[in-house]
Amino acid sequence: MVQIPDNRRYFRIGEASRIVGVEPYVLRYWENEFPQLRPRRADSRQRTYQKKDLETLLEIKRLLYEERMTIEGAKLRLTRGKEERATPANPFLDEIKGELRKILESLR
Repeated sequence: MVQIPDNRRYFRIGEASRIVGVEPYVLRYWENEFPQLRPRRADSRQRTYQKKDLETLLEIKRLLYEERMTIEGAKLRLTRGKEERATPANPFLDEIKGELRKILESLR
């Protein structure tokens, strides 16, 4: 698991790329594709990422590289994830999701 340093508020693009494990040009590309990513700009016009940005980047990387989703699929998953967190949990759906995860794991 990747550790994001807790003692820092902002990370430049080079630092962010090392933490996430992708090249800086990948982060710039993802900024264009995912509206959730909007790093601030320092006075020097260099991108500065906050901890929440790094968490989003790590989730995008997981969806694209580990779950092998397309960019469009990852966009939908991130959007749906926000909607799911905003709505109350449905125990029936949670049970179904758990069963589906078990099936998926057994197929791997």
